[in-house]
Amino acid sequence: MPKPRAAKAAARRPARSATPAKSANGRTRVSVSRSIALAITGLEVPVEVRRHRSARRLTLRINQTKRSVVVTVPLRCKIDEAGRFVHRHLDWVRTRLHALPAPIPFVDGAIMPLRGSDHILQFVGPRARGSVVTFEELESGMPVLAVKGVTEHAPRRLRDWMYIQARRDLEARVAFHAKRLGLKARRLSVRDQGSRWGSCSTSGMLSFSWRLILAPPIVLDYVAAHEVAHLAEMNHGPRFWALVRKTMPDMDIAKQWLLKNGLDLHRYDADDSSKQP
Repeated sequence: MPKPRAAKAAARRPARSATPAKSANGRTRVSVSRSIALAITGLEVPVEVRRHRSARRLTLRINQTKRSVVVTVPLRCKIDEAGRFVHRHLDWVRTRLHALPAPIPFVDGAIMPLRGSDHILQFVGPRARGSVVTFEELESGMPVLAVKGVTEHAPRRLRDWMYIQARRDLEARVAFHAKRLGLKARRLSVRDQGSRWGSCSTSGMLSFSWRLILAPPIVLDYVAAHEVAHLAEMNHGPRFWALVRKTMPDMDIAKQWLLKNGLDLHRYDADDSSKQP
């Protein structure tokens, strides 16, 4: 079996991210992760090695948005060991990558959902009046998202608009569920998350995937309720699920929709590298 090649780290420092976590004494600590690029013989996709302080073993997952491989390893793990670990699981990686639906970039004429309903994208060029993105309709009845401006800037303009729409809807639903449960979120952010629909930190900060705006409103509502419940219960135990069901009795409908259709949402704008952080 050929030995995997490890790519040298980039000239800049490896990326670091801090994730709040609780130590045994209940105090908040910060777990630091470092990312290093890796090249694996026979694998034509990016591979990212993340060193994480709390990792006790090597784990492997697929970033659906970036269509890349992520290996999480303990801090003292050698890069060669991470490469061998990926190489041993090449069949698993290839199977998961092959299962990803084909990407749909933001291009003129593409069909994409918005709040659960399909729309046609139309890049209409510069216009003197009107919003950056407007709703129009074809004779066939198919709704249109008309994006104005220079064509090469249209994908970025549409993406920015999508972030704004997602934030608006999420802020409203987070406020609703927080009031109903007597909780309070510290801050809300919308990102291009590759594997999670939402997250909640121990300090009360909520983060969501912008792609929730593509799903039916009940799905966005469920994810908002889910993360608000984490403000009280940082786990998935019975008390947590009781809170989610208390504020959203029909949560099961949204859960099933995500299980069946969630992967499909990651293909929209998935292959564009000029994304908002």
